[in-house]
Amino acid sequence: MARRISVLLPVLLTASLLGACGPSEQKPGGGAPGPGGAAPPPPEVEVITVAPASATVTRELPGRLQAVRTAQVRARVEGIVERRLFAEGSDVKAGTPLFRIDDRTYRTAATAAEADVVAARQTHERNRRLLEQKMVSQQQYELAEARLKQTEAALAKARLDVENARVLAPISGRIGRALVTEGALVGKGEATHLATIEQLDPIYANFTQSNADLLRLRQALASGKVTRAETARVELLLEDGSRYPLPGKLLFADLAVDPNTGSVQMRAEFPNPQRELLPGTFVRVRFPESEMAQAIRVPQRAVQMGPQGQSVMIVDAEGKAAPRPVKVGAMAGTDWIVEDGLKGGEQVIVNGLQKARPGTPVKAVPAGGAPAPASSPAAPAGK
Repeated sequence: MARRISVLLPVLLTASLLGACGPSEQKPGGGAPGPGGAAPPPPEVEVITVAPASATVTRELPGRLQAVRTAQVRARVEGIVERRLFAEGSDVKAGTPLFRIDDRTYRTAATAAEADVVAARQTHERNRRLLEQKMVSQQQYELAEARLKQTEAALAKARLDVENARVLAPISGRIGRALVTEGALVGKGEATHLATIEQLDPIYANFTQSNADLLRLRQALASGKVTRAETARVELLLEDGSRYPLPGKLLFADLAVDPNTGSVQMRAEFPNPQRELLPGTFVRVRFPESEMAQAIRVPQRAVQMGPQGQSVMIVDAEGKAAPRPVKVGAMAGTDWIVEDGLKGGEQVIVNGLQKARPGTPVKAVPAGGAPAPASSPAAPAGK
């Protein structure tokens, strides 16, 4: 009996091992791996569902800032600069003394002119009395009168020279650096440029628009495709791409076309209370041009530019990413207006384009956390 048991033990152990390695680990035909090796879920992309709606067509053009008023401070009299009376880069008011020129020569001349006027006035008065008594001729009286006017004019000029020795600010604004130093001789032969004052609040933005674009706009307005924009609000984009927080207004468009560039000069005005905007800065001016009743808009980041043209990536009815050629035209704020390629109702991918390969399944999520639109096509079951 003991011998029979010792013979059966190896057989039972072999059968149990074969059972452990049985059909539970080997699927017929080499099937797919179990749960541990499942395929990854489709990538998640953010989409918007486009639909025709009214839009304000905007134009964005390069420009440059210019001070509203610019005044060159110049020496009106000749002399040595004794003192500079302002801080460079500061704000000054009209009439503020800026430089003091040595005025001793002019004060002496003014004193002499005053004495000449007193003498001429006395002579004139004496000749007037003598003329009444027929003791002097009319000619002598007129010569005395002319002499009095001549001395009075000389006195007025001498006093003006004394005043001009104190150089005053002609306008209010921000003054730049001094172009001369104390001890410099100015005004000899010409009115020496001493400094420049610029009025910075408000400030101008000068820019140009192609005359061809203006003609196309007029044709679109005449055909009724667009209407004139109701607002004159103008935005300013700085060199780093940021938007200036204070809106401006469009002042004018020149009536003449520059024959060299084929463009029209335009100007906008912006408030500048903090003096952040400086003349000479390159900027971009964005202004409303017209209104469209039915326009399809997509964000700039959704439009791809390639050798074949412009395109967007959409999520089709099967839940797969699919490229769609489009043609974009004008801008509506920061969005493109699509002229051709989209009719409305399409789900356009705006974020996650790098994960959306054409023909591969994706999981569409409304951009910005907005609820999914009712017309959004659902992905097929099992995807």
